[in-house]
Amino acid sequence: MLDTFRLSSKLLKTFTEYTDCVNSIDCSTFDGCQFICSGSNDNTVRVWDVDNDKQIQSFNEHSSNVNCVKFSSYHYHNHHQNVTCSSSHDNTIRFWDFKHNKQLQILNGHTWNVCSIEFSPFNGGRYLCSGSWDKTIRLWDVETSNTLYVFNRHEDGIECVDISPLQSNNNNNGNKSNNIGVIGGNGYTICSGSHDKTIRIWNIETAKQLNVFKGHEHYVRSVKYGSNELINTILSGSDDKSVRLWDNSIWSTNSSVQWTRNDFGGNSNVICSGSIDKTIRFWDIRSNKNELYVMKVDEGVLCLKFIKLKKKVNNNEQRSNGDSYINLFYGSNNGLIRVWG
Repeated sequence: MLDTFRLSSKLLKTFTEYTDCVNSIDCSTFDGCQFICSGSNDNTVRVWDVDNDKQIQSFNEHSSNVNCVKFSSYHYHNHHQNVTCSSSHDNTIRFWDFKHNKQLQILNGHTWNVCSIEFSPFNGGRYLCSGSWDKTIRLWDVETSNTLYVFNRHEDGIECVDISPLQSNNNNNGNKSNNIGVIGGNGYTICSGSHDKTIRIWNIETAKQLNVFKGHEHYVRSVKYGSNELINTILSGSDDKSVRLWDNSIWSTNSSVQWTRNDFGGNSNVICSGSIDKTIRFWDIRSNKNELYVMKVDEGVLCLKFIKLKKKVNNNEQRSNGDSYINLFYGSNNGLIRVWG
């Protein structure tokens, strides 16, 4: 994937509707149509029809910066609704039905900026994790809008959260005291990155802190679990200008990046990071060497995501299972969303 991307990638399109920083991007498919959503410092959540390259909704009920956006598979599969979720500097988490252009619900409970949200990979995404500058992580039941538990061991604001995509067998759940209740999260964990420079791992069902990783010398801006054989691996980016990969032992790959946002590339062996220094960098996690590839772009990168898109075909052509390709979307500090592929 990386070789193909490096040799043939080019700027495909630019979305220009924002007037301020684009902090977050997500993608999903509903009813056979592909969408991306985005959140910005202009206080809006926007939804885009990728197939037709156009914005279809803009929600402006947030009263401050929108920090994170995620599509909700739970609403789609359980209530037949096309919904995106957003968190904001206004301390709220909001759900939007972008098919019918309305706000569905608001989650209140955090007392400061809600920086990050993530839906559970179990129970159809019914549970939502959120991290806030109020130093807490909350686990919510989306169906009831109730807080199930508040995790509060961080010593400073929380910038980012993620939930493990697969169950891990490494957690010792013998004689566990279940503080949350049986929600189907046994074996799943939450990781969180904070202004206290630590990354913490939490057991979802017992609410216990499992581990603390120390090593970053500045705010931890981004955390992401690996997948498949890398299920116990966590990728982090920090204002200390490093991207780090964590397991039972730690190693890091340093680069001239700040305000780092990370993703795993088209295969789980490739790390991709974007930075305010106007670069996007790729590494192979199988070796601790210099970056494989550096893309120089025209603006600071605040968020990025690899998205698999369907190839457009003519009416008289048939689509095969292989008719898809990987594009790299990123949001920038000048309000542009750019697509490379």
